[in-house]
Amino acid sequence: MTKMALDNDAINLSQGYPDFDVPAELVERLTFHMAQGRNQYPPMQGVEALRQAIAGKVRACYGASLDHDAEITITSGATEALFVAVQAVVHPGDEVIVLDPAYDSYEPAITMAGGKTIHVPLSGEDFSVDWDRVSAAITNRTRAIMLNSPHNPTGAVLEPADLDVLAELVAKHGLYVISDEVYEHMVFDDKPHLSMVGHPDLRERSFVVSSFGKTYHATGWKVGYAIAPPALTVEFRKVHQFVTFTTHTPTQWALADYLAAHPEHHEGLPAFYQAKRDLFLDAIEGIGFDTTPSRGTYFQLANYASLSSEPDTEFVRRLTTEIGVAAIPISVFYESPPEARFVRFCFAKSDETLLEAADRLKRGLA
Repeated sequence: MTKMALDNDAINLSQGYPDFDVPAELVERLTFHMAQGRNQYPPMQGVEALRQAIAGKVRACYGASLDHDAEITITSGATEALFVAVQAVVHPGDEVIVLDPAYDSYEPAITMAGGKTIHVPLSGEDFSVDWDRVSAAITNRTRAIMLNSPHNPTGAVLEPADLDVLAELVAKHGLYVISDEVYEHMVFDDKPHLSMVGHPDLRERSFVVSSFGKTYHATGWKVGYAIAPPALTVEFRKVHQFVTFTTHTPTQWALADYLAAHPEHHEGLPAFYQAKRDLFLDAIEGIGFDTTPSRGTYFQLANYASLSSEPDTEFVRRLTTEIGVAAIPISVFYESPPEARFVRFCFAKSDETLLEAADRLKRGLA
């Protein structure tokens, strides 16, 4: 979709990256550490100052005390962390439950580990977890469940009751949880993010994955991290050392400085992105999309059933080539796509970009 957007001079609300700048001080700290000569291999598990800063953030956000040496590993992006977590615990013949619609890196990682992906669809217009269906999908071969909250592409978030039910299933069946929490600082309407690391029963069976790229508008820096209890971290690092071994050194130092000095950045992200969500929803009102405000992430789903009967892949192609706005079809996130017609817009864009996109949609569709 990004290539199609470029080829057609379309506004790219498809791929999930900002069109605004990384914080200036963070860039300055990167330059500083490069000039200071921090350009050689860091420790395999990551720069200690950054792991300490992450432990401090987790304590402040979720009330969990971590051993930064034994429980935190820096990775070359969250995608690497998700892949490594799967390889660490999934064996040939194991089954892993994935909730559809699902981010597209999950199943390939499971397949490469020799596992089998068991797809369980989310339910209804709110894309909630149907725990009865999840429970029914568990067999004696089920090794893990992969979760994503806030959820890409739907914007759904887990509730406290979800974590309690999950904890019961984990304890009953001896499951592991691989929790994709890269949008942890983008939960809206005064709701908290519920991390597995903050739930005592789930923490001991979970890999929690997050992303500095999402938090600091620096997706191209590809720095993420994984939190897991010591025994799981040992297994995680056995794989990590032969995948990327380590991650760009001066970037880690820069992130350590900025995270420690500016917690107000991640603390302010919910309001920052909620304002963009609301701006975009107001701007596309009246076009004919049926929308429920996203509860998290920087993505907004829009049901276009009243505008077109086209399959979502054809609808987004027309949006891009004829109207000049690129979006993502939701069917590509499913094993078996439902009948509902949804597309995903990314609102991690400047206000000017969002308003121009809405204007193009109005002129082309309304």
